[in-house]
Amino acid sequence: MKKIMKCENVNYQFPPQRQNQPGLEYLMNPRPVFDNYKGSNKLKGKVAIITGGDSGIGRAVAVAYAKEGAKVVIVYFNEEVDALYTKNYINNFGGEVLLIEGDLKEPSFSDFIVKRTCEVFGKPDILVNNAGVQIEQEKLENISDEQFDYTLKSNMYSMFYLTKRVLGVMNDGSIINVSSVTTFVGEPNLIDYVTSKGAIIGFTRSLSTNLAQKNIRVNAVAPGTFWTPLQPSTWKAEKMPILGTDNPMKRAAQPAEIAAIFVYLASDEASYTTGQVFHINGGQYKG
Repeated sequence: MKKIMKCENVNYQFPPQRQNQPGLEYLMNPRPVFDNYKGSNKLKGKVAIITGGDSGIGRAVAVAYAKEGAKVVIVYFNEEVDALYTKNYINNFGGEVLLIEGDLKEPSFSDFIVKRTCEVFGKPDILVNNAGVQIEQEKLENISDEQFDYTLKSNMYSMFYLTKRVLGVMNDGSIINVSSVTTFVGEPNLIDYVTSKGAIIGFTRSLSTNLAQKNIRVNAVAPGTFWTPLQPSTWKAEKMPILGTDNPMKRAAQPAEIAAIFVYLASDEASYTTGQVFHINGGQYKG
């Protein structure tokens, strides 16, 4: 059996590095820890769609879900090396995974995701809306109309498109939307990103009430600073060594440290949990 990595034993010092958007996990130094999870069949027989499941938090969630017995659909865009690595990793311990590549900003792609999922695995029971982009700009005036449109379409419109289509086939289950601590602390250099992640909170709360009688639960997770491809593809290289030191724990987290909350929210253990926001941020925001 593979030894479980304890995240508290990981070196959290990251050397300066920079990548182009959207960032690739296989190019990161050091590589993120995405698996310290031991499953117990909490999701056996379930079908889960995870956007951005090729790397970062999405990869950690995909691995944890597969270890819990779920059949996993990973939706990704242009990150084929990372996606294939995740697929092979899951296949190697007997998990079932389907890769679907495409642009979530296009409404028709969501139709294809749902159709393909139903053909291969059956109707989805779990949807994790995780994919997103962020671009640093020091002033609002520096955010072009095109960038604002791109960010909102990538982070919010795509969530609307896919959730709407999944609801067309989902009988009951769990929808988990990924927001961000930046919405709650008001990160000054990510105005369009913070706006989109704030919209996700409103979307989650309203949709949870709308779907409560249908036994479909809707919750959000608001991560703090995690060592994922989003970091070196957003910030200047010199920020990497101090990444996460602005929270009380004085470090960034590894993706493996957040997977368990996604398992809980997807499982029957969370049968009375809906409309909530879960903050996993090392104490940066307390809510």
